[in-house]
Amino acid sequence: MVVADPKRPRQFNEEFKRQVVQLYEAGKPVEGLQSEYDIGHSMLHRWITGIREHGSISVADARTPEQNELIALRKENRQLRMEVDVLKQEALIFARKQG
Repeated sequence: MVVADPKRPRQFNEEFKRQVVQLYEAGKPVEGLQSEYDIGHSMLHRWITGIREHGSISVADARTPEQNELIALRKENRQLRMEVDVLKQEALIFARKQG
């Protein structure tokens, strides 16, 4: 039995995921797919749900433009906060050297 490495999860390409979902939709039971391809229950159901609801497995494909903008703004906000923290630290170091 092969034990999965949690630091390096297995990667499945889009084509493989679609093929597994097609097998499910053709009538193959979930338990059979799980054992045959060594896929977890929740992962398989995410693939099925993603393709049924969004036509894609990628979460990014299911996002609205507003959700994408919010994600980008949050990322930019985190970056700017980090830059401000670095500048504050540098200002303190500079002030100590001057004093």
